[in-house]
Amino acid sequence: MSEQHHATPDYQQIAARFRQIFARIAEGAVERERDRVLAVEPIRWLKEAGFGTLRIPVSQGGFGVTLPQLFQLLTELAEADSNLPQALRAHFAFVEDRLNQPDSEARQRWFRRFADGELVGSGWTEIGNLKLGEVITKVTPADNGWLLNGHKFYSTGSLYADWIDVYAQRADNGRDVIALVNTHQSGVKLDDDWDGFGQRLTGSGSTRFEQAAVEASHVYDFSERFRYQTAFYQHVLLSTLAGIGRAVTRDAALAVGNRKRIYSHGNARQVKQDVQVLQVVGQVSSWAYAVEATVQQATHALQQAFELHESKDQAAIQQANVQAELDAAKAQVIASELIPRAATELFNALGASDTRTSKALDRHWRNARTVASHNPVIYKTRNVGDWEVNGSDPTFIWQIGNGE
Repeated sequence: MSEQHHATPDYQQIAARFRQIFARIAEGAVERERDRVLAVEPIRWLKEAGFGTLRIPVSQGGFGVTLPQLFQLLTELAEADSNLPQALRAHFAFVEDRLNQPDSEARQRWFRRFADGELVGSGWTEIGNLKLGEVITKVTPADNGWLLNGHKFYSTGSLYADWIDVYAQRADNGRDVIALVNTHQSGVKLDDDWDGFGQRLTGSGSTRFEQAAVEASHVYDFSERFRYQTAFYQHVLLSTLAGIGRAVTRDAALAVGNRKRIYSHGNARQVKQDVQVLQVVGQVSSWAYAVEATVQQATHALQQAFELHESKDQAAIQQANVQAELDAAKAQVIASELIPRAATELFNALGASDTRTSKALDRHWRNARTVASHNPVIYKTRNVGDWEVNGSDPTFIWQIGNGE
């Protein structure tokens, strides 16, 4: 029986294993944000609980969750701390890539590593003055494997990781590849230099590879990468936005419920009875609900793409991947609009005292706006429109670099 046909796990049972950890993570989120403290301890708690094995089959030491279940759990985690799902983005994508490959001893070895708590970070985006699509990071054949040299930015999650999933080019034949490099060596230099105004604790700094050793079997041709990867990466960000929406609703309700000071021209003797304030909280909650429902609906197309990856029907596979990409794009349009809006509307229910840095309520907007800036939403909207009008396939793989 293939992996995708195993019985679907019970979501509530699995979620219950992690909700106490999510609560602990939430307790320290404001302090970490305020003091820029990397989430090393929360990541350790998740590793020890096996969170990195969610998609790995039960028979191989994991929980065997479906894609809708994975992204629902990431939404719950993002409600606690929106940095963490993004920090784990490359890890879950690499696990997904292995799930799309035939079973082998090499694949089982990766799964055993993840069952032991090891994690994968990201190293795809080139830094510096380069042409569109140019790959400066190179892997060169060596006596016992490969040597990796290059410089990457947006190395999301790498500061927490044991391995980095690196997009590189082979020096011998020029082919684009993925190289899995172990971070526990002197040839890998990690810097916490991400200076964005949001998502500051995702471990998204720069990474230098200086004659870093890569095992012979840890270089994969990029053309073999799982086909729905772009939609998958986007779904991690969508789940993060949905979780931020939950957190905005939570914090709005809590702040209004506890607020004592009222305005003379308000509508009630207590803020929590003021109909206009309640309307603000209701609006925020409704936007968050709409986004989470949209995101969850989109995950089912992704699950369909996964379930068809072993099919011999290439037309069906293509159709499923197109649908997964389109659904992710539509969800991105909705989430990128409504969650930053909710994170701003929040303050209409509060007072000037709630803008104090000690409360860090601004983090919701900053984090949401940063997440929404990934994979430009204007191009996603265009892709959706081009499909609806002209039947044109969406963009599956894209690159960035200098124009003419």
